[in-house]
Amino acid sequence: MPGAESVAPIAAGAPPMAGAPVESLAHAPDLSILGLVLQAGPVVQGVMAALVLASIVCWAIMIEKAILLGQLQREVRRLADAGDPAAANGEGLAARVQRAAAREWAEGRDHGESRGEYRERIERAMRETLAGTLRRAQTGTAFLATTGAVGPFVGLFGTVWGIMGSFQGIAQAHDTSLAVVAPGIAEALLATAIGLFAAIPAVIGYNRIARRVAGLRADALAAIAATGARLSGRPPRGGVAATPRAAE
Repeated sequence: MPGAESVAPIAAGAPPMAGAPVESLAHAPDLSILGLVLQAGPVVQGVMAALVLASIVCWAIMIEKAILLGQLQREVRRLADAGDPAAANGEGLAARVQRAAAREWAEGRDHGESRGEYRERIERAMRETLAGTLRRAQTGTAFLATTGAVGPFVGLFGTVWGIMGSFQGIAQAHDTSLAVVAPGIAEALLATAIGLFAAIPAVIGYNRIARRVAGLRADALAAIAATGARLSGRPPRGGVAATPRAAE
């Protein structure tokens, strides 16, 4: 029968056609993120590992600074609401600033020292304590700035290196098809993506920390000025008022 004869070649040719996609799938590259990392060369893998490590360190710094700056915010509020510095207790910023003021306040005004000079001396002692605390609070932020500035270029280096490897593979395979080019380029571009993933949060975190520290410094300096003005107008408790400057 003609129908049976026409069906036989189709049936005979069906298995090779069905097997062709299976064979192509067996040799298809793994374009998942994990697959691209594992298939990348040692240089690109090293770049990716360095960027991931830098990102982890940056997140650790940002979390630690968020907690620390929250504590300093409470200390600055406590300093603004503080009363007598001689009664300051504890080891927080507010207590240490008040103790620094109390030491200068207890000495009283020197002979020939104006009230403005006396106030400046009290405030200078408080500002030195504040500056040391804020300086320690900013430790580690330079790493955020460095990662934000250098991270994309490190990732770009990995991308350029990976693309060079892809071109070498094309030359060796004598094939410019997308199946040959795509895996190497995808591996290379993944390095740039990781670089941006590390750099963008680092820049945002650095700017946020800088703004918060600047705000804390301004609030603390306002509280210091108020404390200096209050203390410079009265002698230490149990002390004697300072001798006014002699008239010339």
